[in-house]
Amino acid sequence: MVQRSSGWDPGRVSRGSRLHAVMRLVRIEHTLFSLPFAYAGAVLACLECIDARVVVLIALALLGLRTAAMAYNNIADLDIDRANPRTRNRPLVTGAVSLRDAWAAVVVGSVLYFVSAALLNRYALMLAPLLWLMAMAYPHAKRLHWLPHLHLGLVLGTVVLGGAVAAYGAQASSLADVLARAPWLYVAAVSLWVAGFDTFYAILDMEFDRRMNLGSIPARLGLRGALWASRLMHAASIVLLLASVPVYGLGLVALASMILASLLILYQHVLLARHGLEAIPRAFNINLAVGIIVGVGIIVDRLAAFPPLTSL
Repeated sequence: MVQRSSGWDPGRVSRGSRLHAVMRLVRIEHTLFSLPFAYAGAVLACLECIDARVVVLIALALLGLRTAAMAYNNIADLDIDRANPRTRNRPLVTGAVSLRDAWAAVVVGSVLYFVSAALLNRYALMLAPLLWLMAMAYPHAKRLHWLPHLHLGLVLGTVVLGGAVAAYGAQASSLADVLARAPWLYVAAVSLWVAGFDTFYAILDMEFDRRMNLGSIPARLGLRGALWASRLMHAASIVLLLASVPVYGLGLVALASMILASLLILYQHVLLARHGLEAIPRAFNINLAVGIIVGVGIIVDRLAAFPPLTSL
């Protein structure tokens, strides 16, 4: 593997308006990236429970949670981002966004999230504080242990859980009933997939994390160990994605989406093996397509009422 450094940072802000800087702070594209997970979780839990109201409230809840979490992540990491040459162009570091505006985003996003959860159903509101705490705790994970990538993966995995609760919660007889309807294989697959690509992304900061005594798999296991950890997590994710097709009674459209997503995940590791660290931006950005392909594949499969593979 070619070992070349990269200063690439998806969170950097260039010239633009104040609104543009705020959008970079909260990474609005992350909300769009997460929506297919939530809607896939919803249709897997209870397709017939979903109406326009549920669709809108899921989007608003996710927008609120992601806005609050991303803004707080930038606030909590401000000292680290200032010290890291790779992240010195982020909005809070450059002053493009003020701390006051960042805290306002945390508050407004949190209010939107909790109000949306309350309007969905009582179980969504009951679980909302747990999911909020998981998301808000993420920036502190690297200060406590060397597996923050799994923490981030779980945060994205709970988006699937949140969608399931949002859809089925109003019809559920108990919290146990709600949790039993959640597509846990898909939750685990998403969690491991996210943890896998966050692990190879963290290679960019391996030496910095070691100097700052911050936890990460690359800082703990080194370059080779991090790549193998990422490969193993992605291999497990692929197995779970493919296994979810028969387990949840999905059809050919979902299977095709899982196969295509799996090939894209594998392609990331081909790029890393051939081109080294300079391939990290390309490999990382491929995941935007992976999430959409899997989520949309599940949704279309359920909406189109294709017969499950087990009945073919």
